[in-house]
Amino acid sequence: MTARVAAALLVRGDRFLLGHRHPDRENQPDVWDLPGGHIEEGEEPSEAVTRELLEELAIDVSGSVREPWRTIVVDDVEVVVFVVDAWAGLVRNNEPSEHDALAWFTLAEMAPLRLASPLYVDLLRQAMDDHAGDA
Repeated sequence: MTARVAAALLVRGDRFLLGHRHPDRENQPDVWDLPGGHIEEGEEPSEAVTRELLEELAIDVSGSVREPWRTIVVDDVEVVVFVVDAWAGLVRNNEPSEHDALAWFTLAEMAPLRLASPLYVDLLRQAMDDHAGDA
């Protein structure tokens, strides 16, 4: 069975938060990725992304995570993606062994980055278009 992961597109204005996966990580080292993690057995994707963002970024998104926005497949991993534009707490790197850096990027600033998936550019562009429509 394919592994399942819940991930968040954290949006702040025209920027998205990405985490740089530590170079010592076994899976997908040294790439920029969406924050999130594995969905545990019996856990809903929304519960997983809420838990992971609290663990990794020290933020509470429990009031703003609803239905998944998209589901994509990256290297045989099903990634359930949520767009998150509201949270409680200050974003900080709470798991430096997972991400050695966090940064906010515009779409243009992402061009030279080595991303965990080439699908992310179109995904982030769609999210920005959708988010602009909600504003």
